[in-house]
Amino acid sequence: MIIYKDIISGDELLSDTFNLKEVDGVLIETDCRKYLKKTGGDDFQLEGANPSAEEADEGGEEGGEVMVHDIEDQFRLVWLKTEEGMKPSKDAFKSHLKTYVKKVLTKLQETGASPETIDAFKKGAPGAVKKILANYDNYDVLMGQSMDGDSMHVLIDFREDGVTPFATLWKHGLEEMKV
Repeated sequence: MIIYKDIISGDELLSDTFNLKEVDGVLIETDCRKYLKKTGGDDFQLEGANPSAEEADEGGEEGGEVMVHDIEDQFRLVWLKTEEGMKPSKDAFKSHLKTYVKKVLTKLQETGASPETIDAFKKGAPGAVKKILANYDNYDVLMGQSMDGDSMHVLIDFREDGVTPFATLWKHGLEEMKV
């Protein structure tokens, strides 16, 4: 299995268990699934334990369920929710993208990427930035577990069917790690 890590923060963001599709030579898209995940407390019960006695010890704490994306859950991504004031404004995100693209370019040069790879990134990045900014209001924005502000943001939107979520990541901002 291959895990894809952010080249800036080292956060694990994706794996080859997802169906990856290259877009415009610089982005990767992958369809996601949404499902209900239990929250609050442990998801296991000791064999032979009395559930009613355990619940009394929890002090009335109730576990609920929350909708999550599989990519968010598997890689412990942090959702920057608009209603919590965490999602950056479009202008702030534009500024982040400019800085991020420069950092990726620098990292590609430092790691000895081929001139073809660097040229492909330089050619494709401006168009990808425009595409992302044009659709920014539709995206859910997630970050890696480290919450490193300089790292890649994972963007989630829905396909034309309005049902299928998909994630967008920067191809050149990922490094492969075989597990």
